[in-house]
Amino acid sequence: MTGGSDTASLVYSLLLLVLVGSALISRGLPIGQTLKTALGWIGIFAVIFLLVSFRPELKTIWQRVTGELGFGNTSAISGAPMTLRKESDGHFWVTAEVNGTPVRFMVDSGASYTALSAEAARTAGVEPDRFSMKVVLNTANGIVEADRATVRELRVGSLSMQEHAVVVADAFGDTNVLGMNFLSALESWRVEGGNMILEPALP
Repeated sequence: MTGGSDTASLVYSLLLLVLVGSALISRGLPIGQTLKTALGWIGIFAVIFLLVSFRPELKTIWQRVTGELGFGNTSAISGAPMTLRKESDGHFWVTAEVNGTPVRFMVDSGASYTALSAEAARTAGVEPDRFSMKVVLNTANGIVEADRATVRELRVGSLSMQEHAVVVADAFGDTNVLGMNFLSALESWRVEGGNMILEPALP
């Protein structure tokens, strides 16, 4: 999907490089100085080309680094401990309330973020943050770009969370996921047999 744009970027960079080279030669500079200047410009164009070509990968790395440094969602979860039972498909499911609207979620410790389908977000009145950079996610369907958004109130059974950061994308289809930025806000969570036990921090 990105091959055409990458090729266009390379052609554009080469054309700019030719123009710069022509300008340097026309100035009549010594060969040594001309070569040094030309190599400098080649390096600049190479960096620009790499940044453009690997933008999704660089976004993913940046998001992982900021997450590890604790710059993600830090909202606390209040309420009483609750237990989820594993369903016949092998997953843990729960019907939560997103801004008061019932939404069915799969609990997925392999997902970095709580994710809402575009339809669920519209129904619950969750508006994407148009001023934030999109999040790049690696999914089973490949790399997906999702909008950042915030849920005013998320209620999961006996648990409640305010201002919960989520991601929203059409590419999620009908699936909504409670991810690690929810689970990590708990005091603890664990799986015992066919049960998942969620425990909020004590007051």
